[in-house]
Amino acid sequence: MTDEVTAKTSESTEAASAGPSRVFVSGATGFVGRYVVRELVRHGFRPVCLVRDKSKFASVFRDLSSDSYEVVVGDIFDDAALAESVRGCDAAIHLVGIITESPFQGQTFKRIHLEATMRVVDACKLAGVPRYVHMSALGTRADAVSEYHKTKWAAECYIRDCGLAWTIFRPSLIHGPDGEFMRMMRVFVCDAFVPVFGFIPAPFPVIPYFGSGEAKLQPVDVRDVAHCFVAALGMSGTIGQAYELGGATALSWKQLYRTCKARIPGALQWKPLVWTPVFKAKLLARTLMKLPILPKMLRFDVGQVQMSQEDSVCDVRPVEATFDIRMRDFEEELKLYAGEIASA
Repeated sequence: MTDEVTAKTSESTEAASAGPSRVFVSGATGFVGRYVVRELVRHGFRPVCLVRDKSKFASVFRDLSSDSYEVVVGDIFDDAALAESVRGCDAAIHLVGIITESPFQGQTFKRIHLEATMRVVDACKLAGVPRYVHMSALGTRADAVSEYHKTKWAAECYIRDCGLAWTIFRPSLIHGPDGEFMRMMRVFVCDAFVPVFGFIPAPFPVIPYFGSGEAKLQPVDVRDVAHCFVAALGMSGTIGQAYELGGATALSWKQLYRTCKARIPGALQWKPLVWTPVFKAKLLARTLMKLPILPKMLRFDVGQVQMSQEDSVCDVRPVEATFDIRMRDFEEELKLYAGEIASA
């Protein structure tokens, strides 16, 4: 470790010891939220979690002492619950986001990515919460092609002008044994049949990908994401900064699928990788995928097709230097946890 990094680590450790104690967390029971909450507790913070289901929270965090966190029942669109959650907090970590829309359930990109962010930011300002850390996404930009990224960008713009001491993180695809993506990968490589309409077995003889499958992504370990979110709270130098998060190695979609096929126990080696033309994938997204025929994790929308044709990669050196971390390699970590991937 260089003298510069040692000094930076010492500075951040001292800052963290004097950092916020009560930290509001949205999305606490989600994939990333579960790791962030535990990371907060491990570092002496007290997460204040806004959740819809208190019993689910207790089940998810049964390994934590009940006096190490606080729970408020409600959601971001509940004024009273949100105000109660942020009251008296020293910082907020906003993680809530969606991958696909469910308009009939009020789950649209605009509502969840932009409007929910605006509500959390405004509630923090009203309650005097000075510090705000936000989950965005790699590829978010003003000229994005997908609504997913467009609404993430709109949320970032609101945050930048909000007057809070903000930090934004933009991760690539986040992976871990209990994440939805790796559960989907397990289905892709291990299952010869999937249920349609919820109960009828249907053949699933191929591993599909869109277009050439050569666009690259940089899967980032959920533990590295949680580390950066929590570490940022005690580092004044991260205020007003946006950090891109990726793993140690970039992979094409085809390389990623082959890696999963090689490493996940029970993978059906005879299943071939088969390409789906982009125009056909978009047509399916606009028709068949809007119906509850396939399991939810196997359905996709036009935005996901569009995003799969773009590289989602970054230079990890800035975040590694700032947070004194070495980003984990996807294949190396998959070797260790492949047998633990949760069943779909």
